[in-house]
Amino acid sequence: MERSTRQRAAIIHVLEAMGRPVSPREIHAGARQAVPGLGMATVYRTIAALVDDGAVHVVKLPGDPARYEPAGLDHHHHFHCRKCHRVYDVAGCPKGIAAVAPRGFRVDRHELVLYGTCRQCRAP
Repeated sequence: MERSTRQRAAIIHVLEAMGRPVSPREIHAGARQAVPGLGMATVYRTIAALVDDGAVHVVKLPGDPARYEPAGLDHHHHFHCRKCHRVYDVAGCPKGIAAVAPRGFRVDRHELVLYGTCRQCRAP
């Protein structure tokens, strides 16, 4: 594990405060408020170290770059806004998801992504 630095602390704070999966650019923008000289390369290195440490989880959506969220969250899914491209957590899980699998198959894990327009983008 890397030593704790102001940059690392700022990046962790952004990941925890956003409450949704965030892109490296969003992390960079948020962390620069606390550490004005923070570079994008430092953000990428720190994210990689946090992923390696198991403190951060990678959120991969088809056709999109990776986003990141704190590890250890309860099982959940994601909502991707097609207008602002933000990704939000969706609590819980639909019941009976295993019944969707073909007969004789066993579901070990699953991911569900909802697509649409978020509340902010729908507002007049």
